[in-house]
Amino acid sequence: MNFTLNVLGTASALPTTERHPSAQVLDVRGRLFMIDCGEGAQMQMRKMGISFLKIEHICISHIHGDHIFGLFGLLSTMAMLGRTAPLYIYAPRNFAPVLDFFRKHFGEGILYEIYYVVLDMTEPVKVYENRTAELLAFPLNHRIETFGFIIREKMPPHNVRKEAIARYGLTLAEIGTLKRGEDVIREDGVISNEEAAYIPYVPRSYAYCSDTAPFPELAQWLKGVTLLYHESTFPDAMTEMAAKTFHSTTLQAARTALEAGVQRLVVGHYSSRFPSVDFFLDELRSIFPATDLAHDLDIIEIER
Repeated sequence: MNFTLNVLGTASALPTTERHPSAQVLDVRGRLFMIDCGEGAQMQMRKMGISFLKIEHICISHIHGDHIFGLFGLLSTMAMLGRTAPLYIYAPRNFAPVLDFFRKHFGEGILYEIYYVVLDMTEPVKVYENRTAELLAFPLNHRIETFGFIIREKMPPHNVRKEAIARYGLTLAEIGTLKRGEDVIREDGVISNEEAAYIPYVPRSYAYCSDTAPFPELAQWLKGVTLLYHESTFPDAMTEMAAKTFHSTTLQAARTALEAGVQRLVVGHYSSRFPSVDFFLDELRSIFPATDLAHDLDIIEIER
């Protein structure tokens, strides 16, 4: 089943001719999660063939304009297309007046319900789950209240080996026990789960960290993530500017990935000072080799 990241924008603050502001759509087994919604997100979605009406959840990291200026247009388009399915928006407390303004001035004719989930946690907290996946939010270290997100598949039930069913004459109740990852206890002995069952696949996960300066807890919260998207606004030479603006450099993003033990790092949110950020990659890979630069309109498959 697909677990695919669609990158709509990779700019920070100012758009360029090659980069739109921050916006992404993550496809988790056919369910679409939008993460941030910078200006031009609708046009990028058109180019990538992403349906506006299939977006079920929108995660807003913070209310700086380069992360939300595309939201009003998208919400209005959904209404004009006749959306009736509910939409869930996860955003900080200071998003409330923004949503109120939209509803007051542009909400006429909207037939779908917008459920606003307030983010105010101090550590990772699950804010949504369905049968196969869950969404967590956690605080970041920026100039205003800002949150990151982890979307991950749930651990699947164990599969029971057919040969074990025949060998031990397993009952339905015993098969259920093994599917839960437990051993089967019989009067004449134990049938170990390790021998009789197996996990059909390793769950995948995706983490989004933008905008943020480094802080000690972050790597621990990101432990073992399959793919980490981390802002890399500045090169290492601009460490002082990064600290002043509460952003991260190439080396800081790479160190976070290394400490967290993630499988793969992808960076974005590049400063408009740099028409090309190709030179960022050498700095990043000097710390964490499994790193790539994100580009607008990239489609990234998150593999197990």
